[in-house]
This record gives sequence, structure tokens and C-alpha cells, in this order.
Amino acid sequence: MLSSISHTPVYVLDHDAALDFYVGKLGLEVRTDAQLEFMRFLTINVPGDPHHELLLTVPGPPLHDDATAQALRELIGKGALTAALFRTADCRGTYARLRDLGVEFTEEPTERFYGIDCALRDPFGNWIRITQQAEIVVVPS
Repeated sequence: MLSSISHTPVYVLDHDAALDFYVGKLGLEVRTDAQLEFMRFLTINVPGDPHHELLLTVPGPPLHDDATAQALRELIGKGALTAALFRTADCRGTYARLRDLGVEFTEEPTERFYGIDCALRDPFGNWIRITQQAEIVVVPS
């Protein structure tokens, strides 16, 4: 029986630019950075949450042939792939801190039935949502 999710891939176009954004601006931490003979294995996680890692993956070998890698790069640039959904205890405060670091948002903090959330894109086009979950979530009928 499966017990948890360990890694979620996030497609990026450049590992170093991804580190600058996800670690330098969003505040995540590097969990693994290993240069294998055939690829760079780079994972990050939210500080204090080592059980779920984002695997920063650049399209290409050994996972993809040239045509597939090119198609993925185009999809990333269009924002057609999801990067991540993050939770925070203070959406407005997180928004202000990241905005002050130069992160460009596509949506300011907005109150919704499930809490407060905002949206942004990473430097490659992947979209990210940051949510402050409501204490009680009631699904409207």
C-alpha cells in the first residue's frame, strides 16, 4: 500500500534560475543537488517539510527525446503546466514579502470560500497558488 507522495516534478528551463526563484525568493530549501552522469537531480522542499519534495526537471534526456523536450518547453512557456500549490498561515503577509522581493503576481490576495489565496508565475511560466486555508471549509451548493 502507498503511504505518501515523495516527489512531484516541476518542469523548469534552467536549474540555476529555478534555484534563484524557488530558494532565493520563495524561501524553499535545497534537499538534494546531485550531478548524475546523465542528469542533474535537484530537489527542493518547504523548510520543515522534508516529506514532499519538488523535483526541478529540465526537459530532455534521459526522460525525453528532442521532440518531446521541445513540446514541453513550449507548454511551460505558455503556462500550461502546474508548478505548485503552497499553503501559508498569512497569505497577505506572504504576498507583501514576495512582492517586495520582486516576485510578479498575476492575482492579489483574494478571499474565497476556502480561504485567501493569490497567484503568480515562476520565471518559466508555471503557475503557483499560495493559500491561507479557512478554518472551516464549506462547499457552496
